[in-house]
Parts: sequence; C-alpha cells; structure tokens
Amino acid sequence: MRSGKYIRQITTMGMLVALAMVLGFVETLIPINLGIPGMKLGLANIVVVIALFLFDVKTAVVVSILRIILIAMTFGNMSMMFYSIAGASLSLLSMIAISKIKSFSLISVSIVGGIMHNVGQIICAAFVVRTNGVFTYLPVLMIAGLVSGALIGIVAGLISVRLTNVKIG
Repeated sequence: MRSGKYIRQITTMGMLVALAMVLGFVETLIPINLGIPGMKLGLANIVVVIALFLFDVKTAVVVSILRIILIAMTFGNMSMMFYSIAGASLSLLSMIAISKIKSFSLISVSIVGGIMHNVGQIICAAFVVRTNGVFTYLPVLMIAGLVSGALIGIVAGLISVRLTNVKIG
C-alpha cells in the first residue's frame, strides 16, 4: 500500500505550501519600514523550519521553492522572486548543514537561516545593481535576521512540540 503513503506525503506538502502562502499574505498586511527596502519578518519560513525538523530535507526544499514561486506570482513580482530564491537558497543550505549538528537547537538553526537569507539577498542585490555599496546594509540586515530568525524559531518550536504526536506523513 505504498500509494497511500505517497498520497499522504503529497497532501502534507500541499497543506504546508498553502500555510506558507497564507503566512506570506499575512506578512504583506504588516507594515514594516526600517529604511531598508524589502525588509520582512519571514513568517512563511515558520513552515520551512517545521518541515525541516518534523519531516525531511526534501519536504523543506519543495515547500520552500513552491512557496517562493507562488507567493511571488500572487503577491509580488519576478524581481521579488529572484531575491527570495537567492536568500532562501543560502538560508536553506545553511539550515540543513547546521541542523546536522546535534548541539544546535531549532531556534539556533532558524537564526542562522534568518541571517543567511539576508546575506543571500544582499549578494543578489550586489549582482543586480553592480555595486558593492549594498553591503553597507549588511550589519543592519544581520541584526534583523537574528531577531526575526529567533522569533521564527520560537514559533516553529512551539508548533513543532504540538505536532510531534500527530501522524501526518
């Protein structure tokens, strides 16, 4: 009965992507203006962190890619999608690597992800605008990544604890 397990996995990924999209929409309603264009909390990353810790790397990657494409197509534009892909790729690779080290908690992994997401976006911006001047934003963005990564990690941790006894996939 392998097909039943496959259907549960696809359904679970669909629900995770839908939840990430809802959180992405909610984030568009939250006005954050700290003087740096595009700065956001990263609420959809709650779902990616949960997918990484409760499921597996493949699920986290699929959810991350699909949510970026769908959120950009629904609430953003192509430019937003490229910046998101750059940030999410570096973030997810970093979180996967750090999560393999048992001494790092879910919150620590999320903080690394938040910081590296901003680093990835700054690298992308440097290529787009063809100047290293954008790196002057990096200290502020690293602090923002640390704070938002910690908040995302705390929320993901609280949710994960409640979902560990639920049989989903």
